[in-house]
Amino acid sequence: MNEFHQHLITMRHAFHRDPELGFNEVRTKSLVAARLRDLGLEVLEGVGVIGVLRMGNSTRAIGLRADMDALPITETSTHEYSSCNPSVMHACGHDGHMTMLLGAAEILVKNPNFDGKVVFIFQPNEEHGLGARAMINEGLLNKFPIDEVYAIHNLPGDPVGQVSSRVGQICASESLFEIQISGQGGHASMPHVGVDAITVGSEMVQALQTIVSRKLSPGSGVVVSVTEFLTDGLRNVLPGHATLKGDVRARLPEDRMNVEKFMRQIVVGVAAAHGVGVKMSFVTEFIETINSKGPVEAAMLTAQTMGLNAVSDRPAMSFSEDFAYFCEAVPGCFLLLGNGTSGAHGKPLHASDYDFNDALLPIGASFWAQLVRDRLPIT
Repeated sequence: MNEFHQHLITMRHAFHRDPELGFNEVRTKSLVAARLRDLGLEVLEGVGVIGVLRMGNSTRAIGLRADMDALPITETSTHEYSSCNPSVMHACGHDGHMTMLLGAAEILVKNPNFDGKVVFIFQPNEEHGLGARAMINEGLLNKFPIDEVYAIHNLPGDPVGQVSSRVGQICASESLFEIQISGQGGHASMPHVGVDAITVGSEMVQALQTIVSRKLSPGSGVVVSVTEFLTDGLRNVLPGHATLKGDVRARLPEDRMNVEKFMRQIVVGVAAAHGVGVKMSFVTEFIETINSKGPVEAAMLTAQTMGLNAVSDRPAMSFSEDFAYFCEAVPGCFLLLGNGTSGAHGKPLHASDYDFNDALLPIGASFWAQLVRDRLPIT
């Protein structure tokens, strides 16, 4: 292991020991900003941290994004660098993402063989889908215009260092729905006197599953899940009120909008059939992440040039990613980087015993640096 690799490991472990939740990344932001300033970059601190490195005379600019927030999970691992913050953990690898991007900045400062501008974007609150929009709303893309934008996320279960992506939709949208049913409660021995909200809600739960099986094209990849069924019923009391909550994942915007349309039709129809009141909300937290062709092809070419295993047609992922809002604003590419297949490195993202693979740190940092040289060449 060389000195640079050990330096990156030390940095990653420091982030891992001190995780912070979304929009509360106070110490994390301070460490990132201090490191960028030590490297001589122009630094702007706002809801996130932005570092800018300019070389040459080209007006071209690219953005590289890393997420900073942790999750409200109690770590069960026993590493010497395990989380010191109770019930907070870097269970998604954002500690590694930050370290790889800081490593890339260090490589490019020491060997600035590119022509143009690199905008290093350290984003808060990715897990709730709020950080990218907050940075955009704060004026990131107006203050620092970029021609294209890239992000890397580690992926447990893929071989170490495998780079994969695809043109088009790479991550699903996530929409949260809530249905409030107002019937008439009563005694459990006399259900005919009122309108049992459990019966009505159960009918809605079953009917909602017909959206995917009967109203959308096979293979659409849409998932409709009712995740909570809450009532005011008791042991011998039929509930008059029930609340259904759930989650919808979609690969295409038109499918997402159709799900909402069909859901409202079903909910209103079942409520009318039973003579109960109903209210429904449908809020999209994450839109679909859509990769542009040019950036995907560029990233795959860089990976191939470096001798990495590059997969350019991987299946779309079912999870959501708020990098989608950057891709909506400028051409972008969301990349997956294999985290390994065994031990803590192969555990699922968001698992309490997951861990980012330190072997990826120099790979990711070098990939970012080479991508900058390839996209901002000296001519």
